[in-house]
Amino acid sequence: MQTFQIYLFVAIGGAMGASMRYFVLQLTTNLLGKSFPFGTLAVNVLGSFVLGLVYAFLQQNNGENTGLRVLVGFGLLGAFTTFSTFSLDTVLLIQQGELIKASLNVFLNVTVCLISVWLAFLIYQRIL
Repeated sequence: MQTFQIYLFVAIGGAMGASMRYFVLQLTTNLLGKSFPFGTLAVNVLGSFVLGLVYAFLQQNNGENTGLRVLVGFGLLGAFTTFSTFSLDTVLLIQQGELIKASLNVFLNVTVCLISVWLAFLIYQRIL
């Protein structure tokens, strides 16, 4: 795969991921409100799950699908997941004196995202 094609795949995936992120954040905020960063949690969990599926697929296929890896792994999921936003949300909660919410945010994002990757591996191995 040519270098230009790789960057094009990253750009296309990035545009898709950023758009999907905005959609999920808006939907989550509309459904659950702004009292907790549920949108950030949702994209981190979904992104972790999808990355787990992509990694399992590529591992089974010796990682040879460079286009898929770059498009989805770097582009789409790189723009979709929001670990930097997670960090900012946590610091803002701490600054607002919401230590319990900040701790819950860290615990849920780390724990649920790790579980999502593990579940993706299981699902891929057993179903797909």
